[in-house]
Order: sequence, then structure tokens, then C-alpha cells
Amino acid sequence: MALQGHINHLSNQHKKIENIIESEMSNPDWDEIRVAALKKQKLRIKDELERLRATTVN
Repeated sequence: MALQGHINHLSNQHKKIENIIESEMSNPDWDEIRVAALKKQKLRIKDELERLRATTVN
């Protein structure tokens, strides 16, 4: 169950970052560098989630 808890935590982080990105981009003078960094972080989390979910299937 610890693995599932980690997956849930990462899923929550992924959603939080997605909300931050949307909020940032709704601002007329949003920071492209900040959004790019957030998107990279979100992608790393997504990759980790996919890896962890693949190991739970096997």
C-alpha cells in the first residue's frame, strides 16, 4: 500500500502543478520561464507515475 500512497501523492502534485500553470497563464503578463519550469516538473512527475503504475501491473 505504500506504493499506492506514493502514486496518490504524485498524482496530487501533478494536479496542483497543472492548476498553477493554468493560473499563471491566465495572467496577461505570465512568466514564460516559470511556466516552462513548471511544465518540466509536471512531465517528470507524469513519467514517474507511469513508471510506478507499470510496476504495479506486473
